[in-house]
Amino acid sequence: MDRKIFIKACNFCVYQERTQDEVKKRLSEWKVFGDEAEEIIAELIGENFINEERFAKQYAGGKFRVKKWGKRKIRFELKARKISEYSIKSGLSEIDDEDYYETLKELIVKKNSELFKETNLAQKHLKISKYLIGKGYESNLIWDAIKEISL
Repeated sequence: MDRKIFIKACNFCVYQERTQDEVKKRLSEWKVFGDEAEEIIAELIGENFINEERFAKQYAGGKFRVKKWGKRKIRFELKARKISEYSIKSGLSEIDDEDYYETLKELIVKKNSELFKETNLAQKHLKISKYLIGKGYESNLIWDAIKEISL
């Protein structure tokens, strides 16, 4: 194994959490393939530079806090990054249910204020629900929150 490439890969992982797939792609950009790439990835995992569960927790928490994504969208994105179901569940468990519901209600209030020109209440509710489904929130929670807020 080329130590220079390994150190370069370590630095790549230290900068921010990475998945095995991201590291594999970066290694291929550096013209490292096959057994050597697998050996470097195994070493990175062994040295805890790559940790799938830690990545999932960081990703889920960040996307929820910063972009206000719902659990469905976060789950989809983690699956797209080839994260295991165990790590996805672990990552999603970082999102507090109370905070999740409060954030959903805040998004409803914000979207409602943006739709002030819409006079048809059913249409307004439909537009709000479509927006939130697009952000990855569960439809049953959306409708519960809309009823609770009673727009």
